[in-house]
Amino acid sequence: MKMAFVLFDGMTTLDFSGFFDAMTQLNRVPGTGGVSWRFCALTERIVDDRGLAMQASAVAEDLSDFDLVFVPGGMATRQLRHDETFLAWLRTADGVPWKVSVCTGALLIGAAGWLSGKRATTNKSAYELLAPYCGEVVRERYVRDGHVFTGGGVSASIDLGLFVAESLYGTAAAREVGRMMDYPYYRFKEDGPRS
Repeated sequence: MKMAFVLFDGMTTLDFSGFFDAMTQLNRVPGTGGVSWRFCALTERIVDDRGLAMQASAVAEDLSDFDLVFVPGGMATRQLRHDETFLAWLRTADGVPWKVSVCTGALLIGAAGWLSGKRATTNKSAYELLAPYCGEVVRERYVRDGHVFTGGGVSASIDLGLFVAESLYGTAAAREVGRMMDYPYYRFKEDGPRS
């Protein structure tokens, strides 16, 4: 699986890093077939909402060649959802099979048109902002509607990563990822109902 991690100035790094860690750990799990990824942005250098600088490996490149596109959140999403240059670039991923966001990244995938008629979640501070973009705002830690996954606020990124790993690669693979991450809080399907 080829994954595009979308980065932008003002993003929240934990939104990105929790999901990134869970999904890239799949390379250490036998039988998953391996994953690859690129850090995608419109500029080479990205600075998060706390001043951490990161470097993109793919600058302004078409996103259509990926299997999964991931969009983190952060306060910057509130303005970026109206940035037509950014949205036009994001929409190059229209045909990508799997679309994933965490926190207010849902505002960006919503503005791109990927949540139309779907159930979705975001940071609880942005439920009202998300409502115009989706069919139903769900107040849960993570939600799947078809080929679109959304996660709640910030640390939900870790749970979302395990949920996507479990959904796409099975419970055994996701359980091994959770073990490697030393993360005992996610409830796997075979553990019974999720709260």
